[in-house]
Amino acid sequence: MDITYKPSIHPEFEELMERIHPPRVCIDNDTFPGLTLVKVDSTNKHGMLLEIVQVLTDLDLVISKSYISSDGGWLMDVFHVTDQKGGKITDQSVKDRIHEGICASRRVSRPQQPWIGQTALEMTGIDRPGLMSEMSAALAELGCDVSSAMAWTHNNRAACIIYVDDKGGPITDPSRVAQVQAQLENVVEAHHYNNERRSLRLTVPVMCQTHTERRLHQLMAADRDYEECCSCCRSGNDDDDDVDQVYQYEGKAKKECEGTHVKIDKCKENGYSAVTIRCRDRPKLLYDTLCTLTDLHYVVFHATMGSNEAIAFQEYYIRHENGYTLDSEAERIRVTQCLVAATERRNSHGLRLDICVRNRTGWLSDVTRVFRESGLSITRAEIGTRGENAVGTFYVKDISGQKVNPETLEMVTQEIGGSIVVSNTSSESSPEATSPETSRSNTGRTKQFSLGNFLREQLERFSSNFRPIKCEHSPVNDRQLPCKNEQSKVYF
Repeated sequence: MDITYKPSIHPEFEELMERIHPPRVCIDNDTFPGLTLVKVDSTNKHGMLLEIVQVLTDLDLVISKSYISSDGGWLMDVFHVTDQKGGKITDQSVKDRIHEGICASRRVSRPQQPWIGQTALEMTGIDRPGLMSEMSAALAELGCDVSSAMAWTHNNRAACIIYVDDKGGPITDPSRVAQVQAQLENVVEAHHYNNERRSLRLTVPVMCQTHTERRLHQLMAADRDYEECCSCCRSGNDDDDDVDQVYQYEGKAKKECEGTHVKIDKCKENGYSAVTIRCRDRPKLLYDTLCTLTDLHYVVFHATMGSNEAIAFQEYYIRHENGYTLDSEAERIRVTQCLVAATERRNSHGLRLDICVRNRTGWLSDVTRVFRESGLSITRAEIGTRGENAVGTFYVKDISGQKVNPETLEMVTQEIGGSIVVSNTSSESSPEATSPETSRSNTGRTKQFSLGNFLREQLERFSSNFRPIKCEHSPVNDRQLPCKNEQSKVYF
């Protein structure tokens, strides 16, 4: 094993260098006609590259190409970025936020997200239909307001972070914390097998709180969701080079496989490990792979990233922060699995519903209850507030794994009310199957009272501490329901 030694630098000297050489950010709209160049020169530190990309992705900017060099203690990065509509960055306020965000990333005490004053609920466990519905119902019953949340599912595992407040502030009373945590643990444990791994904890965000999306990556990695992942070609095997080739045919990229390919080679002359990733292109892909490499304690010295039509290519030259390269087969397999999982967790599966309703206590419980009663399961969700309204983006599927039929969709939109925008953005859908966005507004509709729904809702609240009865058929509409011993894949 080759070990590279590096000198120890006193923290005060690093701060002095930062004051002498502050980050320089150049936003260039003149070089290319259809995009903006963001150039960053700065003294380097571990994680600096991730913080720069995080600033750009938090502003909803699309990074189409990047060139990264951070050898010799100095960082020089170039990013090709556009806005969500594919245009240049012309808004001066966005430019100012890029400058401020990148320069502020040098300060360790910088708050990552404005969730101060709220309690963060972190959960990982087995993925099953109705889990978010039951958790949000328990929080509503306890009188806790959900201000924002994010949930991912991958390889039959689920992870979510929910920010809640209790009477306008964080939950600080120890007895109250114990009550909320006990109630939520009953919900999470309801459908778990014996010795099934799971976790749930309540924390109060601090000034240096980890970014929510990065924290989700950490939670799912700690839950070992990557164990079933594998590259479409074996890591570091020269015989599989043909799998990574992209052939040109009639001016278009013709590829053999759209899965994630990860290859790890050793650059003996430079003392790096070369990591090549080829996968389906999507937003925030660069951020997700950098989160994984950084949390695995690898330092990126050089990198390039680009895309050809719908396929993204990334190449990293890395070393561990202790100086060694990826020499052992076990470590190469682990890094390959983690990178494949990082590219897959944010993949969009199912029908996308953008919902806007009036913000109130229990709104999330009501929306997710409608999904559950309609036989829909949530594969990914992002929830927040906008003024007096609550907004949420949900990716849903039928619990059988099939597409959502139009009758179910119409029933869901009528039951939820508010404004709903529907679009089929599943990564599994073919271009022919992708439907245009449909806007549905039910603001003016009056929701009809249903005695059956009322009684069912009350019974669910009272029985939240009990394990549900296993059944073969629904007594309401004789719809087949999944049983605990059933081996079919389910979604959060």
